[in-house]
Amino acid sequence: MAERRRLILRNFLSPEICKELEFIHKSCCTIGYRPNVFSTTLSHLIATNSPHLIMPFVPIRERLKEKVEEYFGCEYELFVEFTGLISWCKGASIGWHSDDNRDHLKQRDFSAVCYLNNYEVDFLGGLFHFQDGEPSTIAPMAGDVVIYTADERNIHSVSEISEGERITLALWFSRDASHDEDANLLKSLSNCSLSSHICSIASCFPMLASSNMYWFPPEEASRFQTGFNICSARLYTLGFNVCFSDNPDKECHLAARDSCSIYLKLLEEPLNLTYGDELVTRGFVNILHALQVVQFYYWKASELETTESIDTVPLSELQQQTITRLRAVLLKDLQLAETLVGCINGSISQRPLERLRYSFSAVVCEWEAYTLKLRNELVMSLPFWRAHHFIFSTANLH
Repeated sequence: MAERRRLILRNFLSPEICKELEFIHKSCCTIGYRPNVFSTTLSHLIATNSPHLIMPFVPIRERLKEKVEEYFGCEYELFVEFTGLISWCKGASIGWHSDDNRDHLKQRDFSAVCYLNNYEVDFLGGLFHFQDGEPSTIAPMAGDVVIYTADERNIHSVSEISEGERITLALWFSRDASHDEDANLLKSLSNCSLSSHICSIASCFPMLASSNMYWFPPEEASRFQTGFNICSARLYTLGFNVCFSDNPDKECHLAARDSCSIYLKLLEEPLNLTYGDELVTRGFVNILHALQVVQFYYWKASELETTESIDTVPLSELQQQTITRLRAVLLKDLQLAETLVGCINGSISQRPLERLRYSFSAVVCEWEAYTLKLRNELVMSLPFWRAHHFIFSTANLH
């Protein structure tokens, strides 16, 4: 029997689930574990009051674990050690290595990489190479998965990203129960205020982690003299800016103190967005709330029905001046921000510009419905997870 060391699954994930995971990552990610990489882990989602966003991952983890156990002949032996969304931006790469060549990875037995967007469409570079064996090179395509043994039989590399953002869902599997991710996730979930009796949208608003976790490059996160805030950058590349319309003089007052950390702290407070020369009148509890709604808007825009409810007003001259000043503080390096989180070739032609004024209020309602649906699914599943001590799909048990 031929040695089994890697498995390629074509179209394993549907286009819709790829887009959903991309939405989650782009609205929640922080700086990653290596240069020019951003990441979103399940534990991070729980810690920032978005535990409901782990629900789309649950069936994927199950299906992949079953595939790994079946193909490599290790039924009922594996535990999911890690689940996370990872994006590689311009300049990111990784040289030849195996996944168990560092002491803290010795417990990993198998790795799975699920591609969520497409080579030569969403990014350039980023080809996955194996040092020997077939296939030797994999061009990432949305929905495809590569699974391989995490040892010296699968020494691999990723070529440098030259443009765009390469997004993946990564899972690691281990035979060592002490590295089971579920135990830590359930412990974190037990600290959340989840109740089957109270499930309002007010309980679902995301909360920011430390501002340092959203600053790129990370080595500037203590001084903020160059670089950019990731949340502000993602909004900016989609045409939005942040505005504190409840007190238009707030920025003027703070500007005199010239402290980036103070501005970053303000992102945790209620704010508004602007689009072009207009103010979106619908307010948000913080920048993560605003970012989740905007990313949801671009995920679902083609499905939304237009309305005649206009929810923008023209910006005043003072507001335009303070928005420019605020952007200069949060996005000190605009070119770098556009390079790392902007679209390939700088194109944002897919923006549904003409629909913003007619449908943005509606998308807030759609985002709330989506969020509450996932929250209810989580609340219903949690008792079963706690009873069985692991996270699994419970749809047939309700």
